[in-house]
Amino acid sequence: MKFSVIILLLSFCTINFILVQSVTIEISKFGGKPNQDIAKALTSAWAEACASTSAVKIVIPSGTYQMTHVDVKGPCKAPIEIQVDGTIKAPVKPEDVGGDQLLRIGYVNSLTISGNGVFDGQGSYAWKQNDCSKKVQCKLLGMNLGFNFINNSIVRGITTKDSKHFHVNVLGCNNFTFDGFKVTAPGDSANTDGIHIGRSTGVNVLNTQIATGDDCVSLGDGSRQVLVQNVTCGPGHGISIGSLGKYKEEEPVEGITVKGCTLKGTTNGVRIKTWPNQPGTITVTDMKFEDITMDNVSNPVIIDQEYCPWNQCSKQNPSKIKISKVIIKNIKGTSGTKEGLVLACSSGVPCEGVEISNVDLTFNGAPATATCSNVKPKITGKVPECTAPTTKKE
Repeated sequence: MKFSVIILLLSFCTINFILVQSVTIEISKFGGKPNQDIAKALTSAWAEACASTSAVKIVIPSGTYQMTHVDVKGPCKAPIEIQVDGTIKAPVKPEDVGGDQLLRIGYVNSLTISGNGVFDGQGSYAWKQNDCSKKVQCKLLGMNLGFNFINNSIVRGITTKDSKHFHVNVLGCNNFTFDGFKVTAPGDSANTDGIHIGRSTGVNVLNTQIATGDDCVSLGDGSRQVLVQNVTCGPGHGISIGSLGKYKEEEPVEGITVKGCTLKGTTNGVRIKTWPNQPGTITVTDMKFEDITMDNVSNPVIIDQEYCPWNQCSKQNPSKIKISKVIIKNIKGTSGTKEGLVLACSSGVPCEGVEISNVDLTFNGAPATATCSNVKPKITGKVPECTAPTTKKE
């Protein structure tokens, strides 16, 4: 009899647990309908989910929706999942979005964003009006997704398309993963970085396809223990650490691994870029670029400590950013430039602990070359001979 009671109680607890774990809220509960602005509906659904003591899934079903700026925050009492199966379109004009990010989520633990849906920034109008490649003082436009101070969370399956500015901004996050994510925008879309990461630890970008008009993945100051693996990048400007050193208050960058990635037709491959003649003095250390395939990539591997876009800055004083412990290993494919490997380190604080092994790049059928300045790399395996750069005549 006691045994039967125990089994009954265990069964009841199991059923109750399953019921607690399966709470679902559809945005239609709060008036969210296709072809209408769902900002208020999503905000209301979040408020209910955040107050729940059991896990909640917010569902945006298939269909096409409009949405203006949504800004939701925690802390919440239990995990939340937002399943996006529809297409969510931002207003065409930046001033109609109502904020600097279409969807911003902050101060949450255990967040999941899933589904096969699309966040469409409808950015083509904004790019034409505000081309940052032509205007130094261009206005920063709205992003599709912003994640601020989020821990132990994952974004998987969804797509961000044609953002007006960066597609995704990750700030102050810990243990945050993108898996099976997709970013898509034309190669001429200005300043549309795929995923920008700053002041975050333990961010993983895995099994992701990024096609855009700027860096596929960009790592700002304070990025630590970041893994970029099995990412396909192109078109775009490559996978970049930096730019760094422009501001005095920046934080060090350390423990970055880019591995098993493929870059196609990008204007750069993997690179570290720091500003000359600027006040920043942080360190960049423990960088690994391994097992990377280049397909007609200009500047496949580059350390650029004279980064000066559009020649709008002075190179009078060298960069103060110290770069050390860099591993460049198993890089193969085709280069779009004669120089496949460029290490242009700072004359003020030369690079240290740079190791290069097995770099096999060709340009127009011939081996690509390498230039090195202010660095003495350790070479193993097949690597192009490192020569001094040619000084340009004034």
